[in-house]
Amino acid sequence: MFRIAAAFIIILNLVCSTAFSAQPNIVFAIADDWGWPHAGAYGDPVVKTPTFDRIARDGILFQHAYVSSPSCTPSRGAILTGRYHWQIEGAGNLWSVFPDRFVTYPELLQKAGYITGVSSKGWGPGRLASKRPHHVGTRYKNFDDFMAKREKGKPFVYWLGSSDPHRGYKPGSGKASGMKLEDIKLFRHYPDSIEVRSDVADYYFEVQRFDTLVGRALAALEKTGELENTIVVMTGDHGMPFPRCKSNNYDSGARVPLAIRWGAKVKAGRVVDDFVSLIDLAPTFMEAAGLDVPRGELGMTGQSLTNIFDSTKSGRVDSARSYVLHGKERHVPGQEAPNMGGYPCRAIRTHEYLYILNIKPDRWPSGTPNYSKAAIPGAWLADCDNGPTKTYMVNNRGKDELHRRLYELSFGKRGAYELYDVKNDPDQLHNVAGDSKYDDVRVSLHDKLVKQLKATGDPRFVESKIDFDTYKYLGGAPKYPGFGRKPKPKGK
Repeated sequence: MFRIAAAFIIILNLVCSTAFSAQPNIVFAIADDWGWPHAGAYGDPVVKTPTFDRIARDGILFQHAYVSSPSCTPSRGAILTGRYHWQIEGAGNLWSVFPDRFVTYPELLQKAGYITGVSSKGWGPGRLASKRPHHVGTRYKNFDDFMAKREKGKPFVYWLGSSDPHRGYKPGSGKASGMKLEDIKLFRHYPDSIEVRSDVADYYFEVQRFDTLVGRALAALEKTGELENTIVVMTGDHGMPFPRCKSNNYDSGARVPLAIRWGAKVKAGRVVDDFVSLIDLAPTFMEAAGLDVPRGELGMTGQSLTNIFDSTKSGRVDSARSYVLHGKERHVPGQEAPNMGGYPCRAIRTHEYLYILNIKPDRWPSGTPNYSKAAIPGAWLADCDNGPTKTYMVNNRGKDELHRRLYELSFGKRGAYELYDVKNDPDQLHNVAGDSKYDDVRVSLHDKLVKQLKATGDPRFVESKIDFDTYKYLGGAPKYPGFGRKPKPKGK
């Protein structure tokens, strides 16, 4: 009897092992503040990203990948739930509380037998509504630690986080590493100065450090022979922490690098032009694991990428992916007291146009410059991280007309409607919303955007009790330099 039972257990283990091996492992590698197009695969001449370039070469390079919101907490919450940030209540804000009623894809995969893991930055900044376990995954020191301790023979889903390339940076680190500042391709909304170029090089230095981190994970997968049946995704949570990037809905803020490798399933060397939202990843992982994608009131809104995986085409693959939606609620409460609200906006991006609807155009899009009146004492242009580029642009805004215009593009107030003809203005510098030649385009995009927002239950566009401005904010704010410091006594 004992021998029969033992034999049965051995057979059962073999069957389970075979079933699990048919399911792919998933490694999701996400940088903190890494934006498009800062990777070698996108043609950046300075930053070196051999790991990202390899993943793109061995799989698919996505040309038009966007986050739901260009802010850390809502972007990550949207990725985890497969829902737009306006669909996850208070978690649609920075430094917020993640509600218990929303389930994440690692939790769902864990219930289906997957082992979960996370290192460094997962969801956040913020806190969970309760002490629920495994919100992103079981925490490990690093990926090697996870690989050594995991239960062998089971599929795993791992969130490979990093604090790079979030500020602060070691000044001059990029140049000291050998980068040629004169070769850096600046966004055209920046003045061309040595201060800005050096700041961007320091950012590149940390992008390269993240690339090395992911490279070590690939090496670990190769060592165990599991790379080919692992879906490897490499991306960022929004644009770089510079003016008119992070916390902005231009391509410099909401567009991110994205490369996906799955050697066992995905044809290598493809470049896809379809619009992809990072909320599409959660349903993709569910389908790839052979599981049903939860839909309905609390289910996923994103659309799986598995049809793109199954295709062998480059360019435009799925005709339905002709546009993408994104937006923003509260990043930092940067308005003047007593207003603790954010700068809410929604956007729709097509291959021809970017249309942004600014819901509260009377507010400061990057936070008030009047730090003495700020709702958070000392908050200074608080939707933009402090750094050399921000300081240079503020201090030199009166230098000439060019510096003044570039300052206004980053920190000045904006109209209710913004429309950019991206074919003729890829840098999105010239708002043509007031040009009668574009009236039909603006109205058409506005109507399409509002229709989609209503269909997804956006509280700004349907009757709702949700008010993003009233949710508690748990963080701080970029402060005016020197604010709060006690003056030194005279004579000392």
